[in-house]
Amino acid sequence: MAAPASHLIIFDCDGVLVDSEPISFSVLRDTLANAGVNVSESRAYQQFLGKSMATITRLIADEFSISLGQEHIEAMRRELFARFQAELQPIRGIRELLENSPYTRCVASSSQPERIRLSLKKTGLIDFFEPNIFSATMVSKGKPAPDLFLHAAQSMGFAPSQCIVIEDSPAGIKAAHAAGMHVFAFTGGSHAEISNLREMVVSLEPAAIFDDMTALPGLIDTLRA
Repeated sequence: MAAPASHLIIFDCDGVLVDSEPISFSVLRDTLANAGVNVSESRAYQQFLGKSMATITRLIADEFSISLGQEHIEAMRRELFARFQAELQPIRGIRELLENSPYTRCVASSSQPERIRLSLKKTGLIDFFEPNIFSATMVSKGKPAPDLFLHAAQSMGFAPSQCIVIEDSPAGIKAAHAAGMHVFAFTGGSHAEISNLREMVVSLEPAAIFDDMTALPGLIDTLRA
């Protein structure tokens, strides 16, 4: 496969590069339970998957009339980071894919920059992306708005039509579509079954749905052809 400069591959981080969603949602549900609200795993994924913490806190306030103050968010972040250090693993096959991929790439995630970098450092993936790491904190509106993907593309010097987004969430897929980009839905994270992920994304009509990273080069070549 020749090394093309004509396309930018934009990877989401959580659930695409690192298998973090079960840890993240466990910590979030524990936080809500301590506040007196019990949310099922499947419902939490349906409401919050792929969204920034700012968006999640607004949704929690609207849905449950609970205000998560900065002290709650900081406590949740400390617990999350501790569990990442102890438990976080890369998505199966992602290192081999990145080692052999000729494409220009970057990360565009709803998470804060320090969380993205912690995740990538812990899983040994940081050198494949640094410094091309973009966070929802860099734009006014997070996913499902297109702002983050458009910011990443502009920063990397690519038009939206030249970008292929790899996402695992409905919010991310909607954001990619709104940005005028191609998008592949990845359903290979360990949260896919409990979240009914394939059912969540199929109606959004991504260019492809796949659950094995070894399939990605072929999907990219097919799209380019």
